[in-house]
Amino acid sequence: MSIRHHPRVLHEWYDDGGPGEVKIRISLRDQIAEFTRGGRSIGWCYVATGKEGHSTADGTYRITEKIVDKYSNRYGWIEDEFGNVIDGDASPGDAVPAGAVYVPAPMPYWMRLTSYGIGMHGGLIPEPGKPASHGCIRMPKEFVPTLFDSVKVGTPVTITHEPSRVGPGSMPSPMMDEMVGEAPRSARPVRMPAPGLL
Repeated sequence: MSIRHHPRVLHEWYDDGGPGEVKIRISLRDQIAEFTRGGRSIGWCYVATGKEGHSTADGTYRITEKIVDKYSNRYGWIEDEFGNVIDGDASPGDAVPAGAVYVPAPMPYWMRLTSYGIGMHGGLIPEPGKPASHGCIRMPKEFVPTLFDSVKVGTPVTITHEPSRVGPGSMPSPMMDEMVGEAPRSARPVRMPAPGLL
């Protein structure tokens, strides 16, 4: 399926809250996570997985930890005394110029998948459909709290190189709106601001 022609829609969520457990499937090829509950499709979102040199490994995982407010102990950036980023890809051991500070990268709504520090969390999706992280699975900041509240420790997560089965325009939003009423604002599709407004 072609999914790269609607990059402004970052997610759709139509969880019916019915029976069954939530499962997550992440397509490394398409950079899309899809969500099901009891086998029913309940949404999708763009993700940003590991870029070249930091690729995210495929496989079958389970969420082993959930933390709302977490910061990376491996990656961050260096800011000068005016708050300008002077090194956007820094690590804790890097030399910090006089007057500057090292800032650990925030990983809000952290959902751990591995013992070695890979998980899902809110973050920047700079180019929907393209990897951008150091190995974690970034999800849209506006959407990740909704997912965080819908999963639990033990929720299964499959990461695959296979194509995604859902994407922009694939969810039956008009029918779903008629069946359950308008979805909560936080669950509506989020659109990226036009270039130049970021």
